Amino acid sequence: MNTFLWVLAGAALGWAAYAYLGFSEGRGKIASIVIGAMGGVLGGKMIAPMLTAPVPAAVAADFSMSSLVIAALVASTLLVVANLIYKRWDI
Repeated sequence: MNTFLWVLAGAALGWAAYAYLGFSEGRGKIASIVIGAMGGVLGGKMIAPMLTAPVPAAVAADFSMSSLVIAALVASTLLVVANLIYKRWDI
C-alpha cells in the first residue's frame, strides 16, 4: 500500500509541477510525471527508512505518514533538480 501511495504522490507532484509551476515544459507532462513517481519511490524505499524509526515486521505493510511525506519531499527535490538540469543543458 505504501509503494502505491508513494508513486501516486510523486506522480501528482510531477503533474502539478508541469501544469501549475511550468517545470520542464519542453520535456513534457509524461516526463514530469515519471520523474515525480520515481522520486516518490526513491524517497519511500531508500531515504525514509534511513530517517524514520525502524518498523517492526508485523506492521511493515501498514500506512506510514512519515514515509509518505519524505517520499513527497524527495519527489519535489528531484523535480526541481530535473528542471534546473533542463534549463542549464536542455536535457
